[in-house]
Amino acid sequence: MPLEGVKNVILVLSGKGGVGKSSVTLQLALSLSLQGKSVGILDVDLTGPSIPRLVGLEDAKITQAPGGWLPVVVHDAVTEGAETTKRGSLRCMSLGFLLRDRGDAVIWRGPKKTAMVRQFLTDVYWGETDYLLIDTPPGTSDEHIALAEELLTMSTTSVEAASSSSLPRLAGAVLVTTPQAISTSDVRKEANFCVKTRIPVLGVIENMSGYACPCCGEVSNVFSSGGGRVMSEEMGLPFLGAVPVDVKFGEIVEGKIPQDIGDDSDEEGDEGVVTEAQNGTVEEDHRPLVERYRDCWSLPIFEGFAKTLLGKIEGGGATA
Repeated sequence: MPLEGVKNVILVLSGKGGVGKSSVTLQLALSLSLQGKSVGILDVDLTGPSIPRLVGLEDAKITQAPGGWLPVVVHDAVTEGAETTKRGSLRCMSLGFLLRDRGDAVIWRGPKKTAMVRQFLTDVYWGETDYLLIDTPPGTSDEHIALAEELLTMSTTSVEAASSSSLPRLAGAVLVTTPQAISTSDVRKEANFCVKTRIPVLGVIENMSGYACPCCGEVSNVFSSGGGRVMSEEMGLPFLGAVPVDVKFGEIVEGKIPQDIGDDSDEEGDEGVVTEAQNGTVEEDHRPLVERYRDCWSLPIFEGFAKTLLGKIEGGGATA
């Protein structure tokens, strides 16, 4: 059965490329995992799959099992005792794992893209998964139409129907924009796409809203801010919040620890720690991605988003 074991599906949409949709998807997934939920990420940005790079698993390979393709494990669940889940699992699936080389170009016409999206939805064995986040390409193209058609066929938007059957629930969509008017105008089209396809809108995230200082976290509005909030109010959509550019998150997905700016330690540095100033390199961090993410300034913001989404989905309620 397609999406067997998946309870809720969330689409992450944007009208324009380059707004940080994949990084928002990953941070939402990590935050939901830290709330004890088992999470999956399905990357259907076929011509620009970036999830393998963001999770640091570009060399991972997909395994074929009797139930279908097995997604790549980013981290396993951690439990405290028999009843309490300290951290949920995170797994992901992307066309990037199926390419022979990460530099290979995917030059496909619409029908082949549509077939690939349908195969991702029907041939991946997720197992017990609380939330499946689908990272989509920008715009409203063949992939989006195929997703909407397939998801509305194999799932339900009703809480009651989902609880009384084995169908997953299409919980809704999160729209990602940047503050600039050129981005919000494209996201308006994405919101209209949701209306026409009857996909509920869970909320709007204004990404890259200012710049967070890596030393103190103070936010400076380098370009602008507030465009996403204004658009949400004009269209009657829930506004989840604004996210500044977080340099630490960029370092974390690269698996590095930058030397602290303004470090007043002596030339020899702290015992057992090799700094960039000493040998021209950056120390590698071998902790799981989810544990490295705890060091980000943006974690409290996305924790708030995750709690809001859990309240909407598990408590019911989204804007159609």
